[in-house]
Amino acid sequence: MTAVKIPYDQLSPKALQGVIEEFVTRDGTDYGEVEVPLETKISQVLEQIKSGKAVIIFDQGSETCTILKSDDPVLENIEK
Repeated sequence: MTAVKIPYDQLSPKALQGVIEEFVTRDGTDYGEVEVPLETKISQVLEQIKSGKAVIIFDQGSETCTILKSDDPVLENIEK
């Protein structure tokens, strides 16, 4: 994987909102039995990013972004 961490504060507010919104609306991001409003999902993920519990990753090969938990083992192989 040719990926790099992207500090959230280096993205414009609009870009950051777009990355998070795309992430929380992906298939497989089910929040369980109770429906959670989109704005709540976005604010929860933003808080995790700001607190350092999650990071934004840009994969140069596929030119896509994702968000991973900070303790995800995949991050060991990603440039800092």
